[in-house]
Amino acid sequence: MTDYYEILGVSKDATKDEIKSAFRKMARKYHPDVNKAPDAEEKFKELGKAYEVLMDDNKRATYDRFGEEGLQNSGYSSQGPFADGFGDLNDIFESFFGGFGFGSSSRRVDPNAPVRGENLRLDIEIEFEDAMFGLEKEIKIDHLEVCHSCNGTGAKQGSKPVTCPTCGGRGQIQQTTQTILGSFAQIVTCPKCHGKGKIISDPCPDCKGQGRKETEKTLSIKIPKGVDTGSKMRLSGEGDAGLNGGPAGDLYVIIHVKPSDYFHRDGINIYTKLDVSPAQAVLGDEIVIKTIDGEKKISIPQGLQSGDRVTIKGAGVPVLSNPSMRGDHIVVVSVKTPTHISNEEKRLYESLYEIETGRVRKQSVKEKIKGAFK
Repeated sequence: MTDYYEILGVSKDATKDEIKSAFRKMARKYHPDVNKAPDAEEKFKELGKAYEVLMDDNKRATYDRFGEEGLQNSGYSSQGPFADGFGDLNDIFESFFGGFGFGSSSRRVDPNAPVRGENLRLDIEIEFEDAMFGLEKEIKIDHLEVCHSCNGTGAKQGSKPVTCPTCGGRGQIQQTTQTILGSFAQIVTCPKCHGKGKIISDPCPDCKGQGRKETEKTLSIKIPKGVDTGSKMRLSGEGDAGLNGGPAGDLYVIIHVKPSDYFHRDGINIYTKLDVSPAQAVLGDEIVIKTIDGEKKISIPQGLQSGDRVTIKGAGVPVLSNPSMRGDHIVVVSVKTPTHISNEEKRLYESLYEIETGRVRKQSVKEKIKGAFK
């Protein structure tokens, strides 16, 4: 059985945003205008089918339970959006992502006008301590950049694109249809140049005539102090290159912070747990604990109760908008009753019991039997 999740390279609990991002990346790879492999067209159609099903809540639910056969039995078409053909890759992205923020937001009037490149998103994971104090980190991102071999024209060196003779460079033509009610005219994408307004007879071998090609680049970013899961960084101009000399899009870096086994963050405050003995709770004590700044000695006041808190001012998370300010480190104390004690400790506890209650503690049966065999 065809696995739509596997086709798009996403998990079965993938969000719609993750599905869109995966389709966008795979579509670039297998669109027949870019990929000349014999099976590219079929793979591209499979991508369309997978995307169409997984982006529809009802179809996805049916597919998850019953597979492709369940879709067919439920009356859903299994042909996909590209069964009858497909257009230019940029038109597909505009149609699929126009309102999503990762593609063009409106249809171009002039097919040769500069078009801003698409925005990109990269999710990264950092350690808890790095989120507290910031760090410089190298990241790698796949993006479209202007092809240096053709300087973005898409034409092989020594040649250049020519104006489409069918549409005169407009990218659209007027199509007239005869009906019983008369003639109707409509504007459609030029079938000769696919809406580009120009024809490349000798395409650049490096970018396959696209004027852009996908490459991996390395960037060094500075993550500020105090970031948390969901924090976003915008790197202007580090997205995909534009078309026809248009500006590049932006790169959005989404931060995910690994949870700590010891610290718990709540806003700009940090919480930790501390177990103390009954004697420490009664008499008070000075205890060395771990903070994000290193080890620190705190004072446990006399008569402490379970659930009481000891606050270390200014030892919490740096404020993202003002790193010189910090939250607090709050230690939640728990009085831990020992389960195993020595004979000496037992005698002391029995003496304390007599002082507090004014009576001698009765021995349990287990204790009497144990004492008889001594």
